[in-house]
Amino acid sequence: MNDLDDLVFINLFKDACTKCFGHSLKTPLSESESKLFCNEILDKIGLVIGWKSVKNYSAYILSDSPGKQENPSMATLDTLSRYVLNAPYTDEIKRKNNESHYPYWFNYKNTFIRSSQKTVPENKPRKKFIVIVVSIVVIVLLISFYFFQTHPSTPVLFIENFHSLNEDSLNERGWFIQSKDANYWNKRSDKPGYLTLFTLKGDNWPDSANQPGIKNLLLRKITGECFTAEVHLTDFIPKQNWQQAGILLLEDTNFTGKSLRLSILYNDYSGASPKSSQIVVQAITSLGKGYGKPEEISHIPILYPDSLSTNPGLTGNIENAALRIEKNGNKFRLLYAGGMMENSAFKEIVSREFDMRPKYIGIFALKGFVNNADNMPAHFKFFSLANEPCDK
Repeated sequence: MNDLDDLVFINLFKDACTKCFGHSLKTPLSESESKLFCNEILDKIGLVIGWKSVKNYSAYILSDSPGKQENPSMATLDTLSRYVLNAPYTDEIKRKNNESHYPYWFNYKNTFIRSSQKTVPENKPRKKFIVIVVSIVVIVLLISFYFFQTHPSTPVLFIENFHSLNEDSLNERGWFIQSKDANYWNKRSDKPGYLTLFTLKGDNWPDSANQPGIKNLLLRKITGECFTAEVHLTDFIPKQNWQQAGILLLEDTNFTGKSLRLSILYNDYSGASPKSSQIVVQAITSLGKGYGKPEEISHIPILYPDSLSTNPGLTGNIENAALRIEKNGNKFRLLYAGGMMENSAFKEIVSREFDMRPKYIGIFALKGFVNNADNMPAHFKFFSLANEPCDK
């Protein structure tokens, strides 16, 4: 194989690895990876490459030391080209009868040469060209690193409108479900255009008889140090003790680390006096397993259910409810908005310093460890998570 063909082959093999594994070739392929690579090609285009050859190709391409040059056959080059170029499914007999001139290899090769002619002089050795390219890439990365360290980038924004609740679709968008209760999880699409969760038995910290756990907790990873998270609910009016829904921040998914919970909650503390029952916006922090009880940092009444018998129109005050958490370093700012209009203004309910590095954010509904409360639906219509620049 001459130098030009060798250079094209290296680029072709890297393209094939990127297509198969979803990332560039950084280390030589293992035996299992090589077999996976070959099976992928067989499944997609119907042709075979030996896994041992693939393993040797990857080691050769990433080796900086001189050694025996690999010399893949024309059939192998054409097979790799077919895979990269999404050729139709075939087999060795059909290729031999109809395409024995290996058109896909020459198509790939010619395209590569045309795209490289303006930047790669034909008389330069392959390794010198690679060194130049690598040097340029390193310089660009160093400049980019310096720039983004000193100039905060535009916030990374994720928005979820819950139009598609197929589990595979949710996973593709970064969500994962924890402690699935199949009976109620299968009802998540009960109200079209909303995610419906139910206030099932559970809590994210233990009591004397129960381990922590929230059924059908929908989680996603947090990638930023500073961020703004927001969730909207429609017609969520809890009616029994501890029924609630909202946002949960966690350091881990097994409830041993620190946490912060912001929710709309029903509670009746005395059970006797008028207006003793309340629907409140509650915020609670926990230092994690082994650090005692959680701390309630906010308890803001937004509706007195006892008043609904004489003035049922008051439910409009929380017809469209929204919760927001703003994190900037160790400072957490918690806000609430509610009313008949969807664009009601947010109001701060509390700001608090809390030394926590949340790694996950969850959407939940629960009723605590009680057996007498109904499993009430909570309809989520919107979620957003935006990475923000941290104040220095």
